Amino acid sequence: MIRIGKIVATHGIAGSLILTHVVGNSKWLKKGTALHVEMQKGSFIPYFISSIKVNNNEEYIINVEDIDKIEAAKKLVTKHVYVDENILSDYARQSPLLWIGFLLMDKKEGSLGKIEDVMQTGNQWIAKLTYKDTEVLIPLIEQTIDSLNIKTKTIQMTLPDGLLDVYLGL
Repeated sequence: MIRIGKIVATHGIAGSLILTHVVGNSKWLKKGTALHVEMQKGSFIPYFISSIKVNNNEEYIINVEDIDKIEAAKKLVTKHVYVDENILSDYARQSPLLWIGFLLMDKKEGSLGKIEDVMQTGNQWIAKLTYKDTEVLIPLIEQTIDSLNIKTKTIQMTLPDGLLDVYLGL
């Protein structure tokens, strides 16, 4: 599954929810789509969308089956939302924000760790991860990305020589 956003608030009294997302495009989300809400770390509950309204480019107002009261909806606020990677396979290749949690592999060093966060600086995306107990920032640019596998959640890269040495003080 790929994390796509978070439920940030309720809307009205009939159990509607406001979902912020990082996908950028709303065409993938449809009535009947299963959203997997992380109720506790590693514990996901599927909720099926019964109605959707695009609020803006970053927010949806949604209703899910079996949630029709504000009290039940409030239990979902602040929870992260995931969807099956098959739904977003085309979008995930274009949006580094969806790569949080992917394993970053370097051609020389092997496994570097999981991407903890992704940031945009100007026109460039940067991945933050912890490598050998040190926070490192890795540029996510086409020239260094060898492959991206949505199913296994791995990114194979060829990092510039010396990039990791800067962080490790070598």
